[in-house]
Amino acid sequence: MKHGARPARFRRGVAILPSLFTTGNLFLGFWAIIKTIHGEYGEAAPLIAWAIVLDLLDGRIARMTGTASEFGGELDSLADMISFGVAPGVLAFCWGFSLMPRVGWLAAFLFVVCGALRLARFNVQRHAVDGRFFVGLPIPAAAAQVAAWVSLLPDPLSSRTQATLALCTVVVLAFLMVSTIRYRSFKTFDLRSRRSYLVVLGIALLFLLVALHPRSVLLALATAYWISGPATYLIGLLRRRSPAAPSDSESPTSA
Repeated sequence: MKHGARPARFRRGVAILPSLFTTGNLFLGFWAIIKTIHGEYGEAAPLIAWAIVLDLLDGRIARMTGTASEFGGELDSLADMISFGVAPGVLAFCWGFSLMPRVGWLAAFLFVVCGALRLARFNVQRHAVDGRFFVGLPIPAAAAQVAAWVSLLPDPLSSRTQATLALCTVVVLAFLMVSTIRYRSFKTFDLRSRRSYLVVLGIALLFLLVALHPRSVLLALATAYWISGPATYLIGLLRRRSPAAPSDSESPTSA
């Protein structure tokens, strides 16, 4: 009886582990909002970044332990709405849009609304889309861009030009979240493949760069990811519109 009770308790403990990570994600997002309200923007931005790390871990732990559930998925979406929708929206407004408050709060609200729509669409299409891609910019990636800016430039924007540029980028991020542009999910990386050592080497180099220049590298990574979607879409569009090369049967023959 005692031997059977231990595995049962262990399974219950493992089952709650992903929810603990999700709760940690929610806590960091709420803490980032509190820091933003107190004007501590440089401290709020890393909290959003750490919330992204916990968000990446909770789903993978749930899949690895076989404890994924509808409850966990819904809790994860609610936590993401706070940490990657409300927190970066409030942070962007307080940090960058003080010079244009009327337009600024509309842009920040648009970011929050599009984030909510993105999460709702993801929940509906979770089991109906290709797992290799995300449809639309994932909300953590949009939040990462805002957090990376503020982490690099923690002082409030004092130039109207900078504020306008930040506002336009927030609006672009918002529309990318609800777009149908596809983004790589990187869920198909297989470290057991023959070339896995190249992937491991690349990850090690990436960690080294982050350790040396964390703010600049994280900003570059966040920017490269959200730009990759439109860039891939435009390249595919140009390829489809380019005239096809003539086949061998259509090529002129010599006399």
